[in-house]
Amino acid sequence: MAPAGRGVVVALSLLYLCRAIFSTEYFSTLTFFNSELHKHGCSSPLEWEEYASDCESSILQLEDPDCEDGNNPACESVFSLNAEKILSQAKLFIEQKRFPFAVDSQDTNEELAIGYVLIGNGLYDEAIKHFSVLLQGDPELVSAIYGRGIAYGKKSLQDIKNAELALYELSRVTALEPNSPEVYEQRAEILSPLGRISEALSDLSKAIQLHPSARLYRHRGTLLFISEDYVAAMEDFQQSLELKKNQPIAMLYKGLTFFHRGMLKEAIDTFKEALKLKSDFIDAYKSLGQAYRELGEFELAMESFQKALMLNQNHIQSLQLRGMMLYHHGSLQEAIGNFKRCLQLEPYNEVCQYMKGLSHVAMGQFYEGIKAQTKVMLNDPLLGQKASSEYLKVKYLREYSRYLHSHLDIAVSEYNVDQDLPGNFKNHWAKNLPFLIEDYEEQPGLQPHIKDVLPQNFESYNTEIQKLICTADHLGALMQYNTSGFLPNRRIHRAMGMATIEVMQAMQKTWSNSKVRVNGKTRQMQWRDMFDIAVKWRRIADPDQPVLWLDQMPARSLSRGFNNHINLIRGQIINIRYLGYFDNILKFIKERILVYHGAYNPRGLVEVRQALENVNKVEDLLPIMKQFNSKTRDGFTVNSKVPSLKDPGKEYDGFTITITGDRVGNMLFSVETQTTEERTQQYQLEIESLYKDLTAKGKALMLSTELGDADAVCNLILSLVYYFCNLMPLSRGSSVVAYSVVMGALMASGKEVVGRIPPGKLVDFEAMTTPSPDRFSKTAKSWMNLKSLPGWYQSLPSVAETFPTTRTMVEVLNTDASSHCPKKS
Repeated sequence: MAPAGRGVVVALSLLYLCRAIFSTEYFSTLTFFNSELHKHGCSSPLEWEEYASDCESSILQLEDPDCEDGNNPACESVFSLNAEKILSQAKLFIEQKRFPFAVDSQDTNEELAIGYVLIGNGLYDEAIKHFSVLLQGDPELVSAIYGRGIAYGKKSLQDIKNAELALYELSRVTALEPNSPEVYEQRAEILSPLGRISEALSDLSKAIQLHPSARLYRHRGTLLFISEDYVAAMEDFQQSLELKKNQPIAMLYKGLTFFHRGMLKEAIDTFKEALKLKSDFIDAYKSLGQAYRELGEFELAMESFQKALMLNQNHIQSLQLRGMMLYHHGSLQEAIGNFKRCLQLEPYNEVCQYMKGLSHVAMGQFYEGIKAQTKVMLNDPLLGQKASSEYLKVKYLREYSRYLHSHLDIAVSEYNVDQDLPGNFKNHWAKNLPFLIEDYEEQPGLQPHIKDVLPQNFESYNTEIQKLICTADHLGALMQYNTSGFLPNRRIHRAMGMATIEVMQAMQKTWSNSKVRVNGKTRQMQWRDMFDIAVKWRRIADPDQPVLWLDQMPARSLSRGFNNHINLIRGQIINIRYLGYFDNILKFIKERILVYHGAYNPRGLVEVRQALENVNKVEDLLPIMKQFNSKTRDGFTVNSKVPSLKDPGKEYDGFTITITGDRVGNMLFSVETQTTEERTQQYQLEIESLYKDLTAKGKALMLSTELGDADAVCNLILSLVYYFCNLMPLSRGSSVVAYSVVMGALMASGKEVVGRIPPGKLVDFEAMTTPSPDRFSKTAKSWMNLKSLPGWYQSLPSVAETFPTTRTMVEVLNTDASSHCPKKS
């Protein structure tokens, strides 16, 4: 768009921007708003209307002076097919000298202005015909070419062929008027919805070069955001704000660039700045809520979402996001209320429908849950449309929901999920693949004689069970990560607290030579049975996530390797959960590089060492590797090794670090473990050896009071979990499963974990990045703050006997004990 003073700005402001359809602020970002940014808290297209103030009021308000009553049908449109009014508006354009590429001829200018008035009235075909007639007389009449290009651009929403015609016309204008920034900007508007982002960025850069403006920088920043070039986008939004300070949306988008880079505190500060500029800015409150959620600050997030909904109680995105946060906080009934309201406003909202179904199933309300799931399944994507993640997941959830329902009143000790579910179903579900499973036999439908789980009041349990519930809540809270990206989940806390107590009770029975009931058999407990206690509670707490043993997958899948893959950095997106381990991983990579060059490039080792001393970020490693190793082109990998306790001197494959990319902004830094059959057998033999020693020492401990025996048992427990975490044998939840087993086994040995996991520490990554089980044991004990187990733990009711079925497990997870259990620091 031209600066104020060029004729084109008025025509376009009138015809597009001021009617909330001007493509500079709306059309090119349509996909952006409706897909990517809606997930992360940015504004709706209508928010761009606040920039209508960029237009001059005399042009924005073109009401007919005879029309003051807005309800008069004759006044519904400023423009009508009345020739007199069209001519009147055309003359107004000319008189105010705000006309695109005006010429010396008054008559020609009047004809051109009529064409723009037709566009403003939505009569694009008539405008194209009108401009075409003018171009027959003068094929190089720039304003007519430009106007026809704009008209084609407006029609491109219906047909891509019109977009190509628009680009052709605008390219003709750039050849005739190469120094007109508005033409490049207009062409960028057409290019961006076609996915030709790099070309659109080039045009906007040219427009900025010719005449920089706050609007142009903001526009280019938006496209850079779509391209995930968040650093450059932030710089453009900042430049836009320097040219024009009062831009709440530009400030919001600047905050979103921080959000996506994992810089949450900077994002929060910026969202607050946006609210200073616009105190009723709903999307800023919504984004602030999301940022607090990622920090794990539940109360602050709730406050922000509440403020957004106070401004607009029907704001669908805030309802959806608040509902999802409530679900992942373990507040399922409150989450359902948000999803119901969301669906009242938008019945075909797949996210709200899926989450409503999931919440009902998690609470044992299978009829309502599966009904909602079926609605998502019936919402097939259109031809050529990408299926939503909810659509891809929903059939797995429905099948698993049916399975849970049919086993609702069967003792959990009498069946095994990993053995019951078909292998290909488990494989596809764990890998999040489309539900294309040959010869799949569906789970039985809902059976009327199996009733839904009913609400259970805390007071309905006896005092011993009430104490058990409160103890579980306390123990589960000790497992909470104090790290960005992890929201406290009360439901998970209770479930894993129950698992901890059940592990303690089962281990004590085993050490007393008692047998346990597992998979329909009574036998001595094995190491997998110990972990399966935690696995069953983790599954019930959140049925959305497939917590499955990878070695129970089909042999074909296991032979190919089942990868647990974590992106730490992708492009400029940083995984904030693992930020605290970047330095440790960098140090490890440096050590491995030096070992490699010591073996294959001893003469250059000194030079390599000196170069690595100056590397402080993972991003800077790739250029070093390319410099000193000709084989390094697009990237390199580094493998960790895990030492064996069973066979000293032997090492197992740990995890693989991959760094690829040709520049910092195009970088992938990831960690993965590959669960092959051979690797699994190696780790399982190690775990079995440790479990055998643990059982023997545990039995001896039951007959002894020696402190040294308790320490030996503690070290064996932590060593066993060290190998479990490095194996990563579960499709989800390995970390919390491992820690609940650690706490439960330690309690069985007479030790209570009192300390909390320190900020930035993750149990699984701590094991994976620690070079030996001894070092891991020492680190873990430093934060556990182990104390002697109080005697009253032995009088707690048996978890397995108190909650023997899925129904009873769900009932206790649904029970609200917040006002009954004492708060512990």
